[in-house]
Amino acid sequence: MLNGLVPHWHYLWLVTASLIAGVMNAMAGGGSFVSFPAMLTMGIAPIQANATNTVALWPGQVTSVTALRHDLRRDLLPVVLAASVLGGVGGAVLLLHTRQITFLHMVPWLLLVASVLFGLSGPVGRWLKARSDQPHKERSGGKLALFFALLPVCLYIGYFGAGAGFLIMTALALFGLEKMHELNALKVTAACLSNLSAVVTFIFGGAIVWHYCLLSMIFAGVGGYVGALYARRMNANVLRTIVVVTGCAMAAYFFWRNG
Repeated sequence: MLNGLVPHWHYLWLVTASLIAGVMNAMAGGGSFVSFPAMLTMGIAPIQANATNTVALWPGQVTSVTALRHDLRRDLLPVVLAASVLGGVGGAVLLLHTRQITFLHMVPWLLLVASVLFGLSGPVGRWLKARSDQPHKERSGGKLALFFALLPVCLYIGYFGAGAGFLIMTALALFGLEKMHELNALKVTAACLSNLSAVVTFIFGGAIVWHYCLLSMIFAGVGGYVGALYARRMNANVLRTIVVVTGCAMAAYFFWRNG
C-alpha cells in the first residue's frame, strides 16, 4: 500500500513546487531550482526534465508580464526582444546538444556572481550619476551595448534559466536603470520572451513530457500572477534585499548539492 502512495506524493510535490516556482520567478527569479528537481523526482531524464520544466513555467511568466505591464520601459523593449529571441533559441539548441551535468555545475557560480553584482549595482549606479554632468537625469550606456550585455544572459535562459532574473536585472542596473519595479518588469519580460523561443525549440526537438508539463503549467501560472502582484506592492529596497539574499541562498544550496 505504501508503494502505491509514493507516486501520489510525487504529484503533490510537483504541484506545490510549480506554485512556489511561479511566485519566485515573478518576484526574484530562480523558480526552476524548485520545479526542476520536482520534475526529476517524476523519473524524467535530466535533459527532458529541464525542457519540460521550461515549457511548464512559461505561462506563469506571461501572467507576470500582464500584471507588470504598466511598469515596462517601452523604449527598451526592442533591445530586450532582439536579445531574448536570439539568446533563447541559441541556448535551447545548446542544451539539446550537451550533457545535463555541465549546466548543473554552472548554476551556483552564475547565481553567486549575479547576486553580488546586483547588490553592488545600486551604489555603483548612484556614484556614477553623482559624477555625471546631469546627476539627476538617468543616463544609459547605449542600446547596442545593452543588447550585447543581455544576449549571453538570454542564452543562459534558453539553456537552463534558473536565477537568470538576477543576471538580467544586473545588466539593466549597470546600464543606468535603477527603479526596482521597472527592473522587475523588464526582467520578467526578457525571461518570458527568451523562454518562449526556447519552448518552440524544445517542442520541435520532441523533448517535452506533456502529461507532467500540463500539470505543472497550471499551478505555475497561478503562482506567477500572485507573485507579480505582491512584488509590485513591495518596497523597492526590501525587494532588492530579497533578490540578493535569495540568490546567495540558492547558490549555497547548489554548491552543497554539487559538492
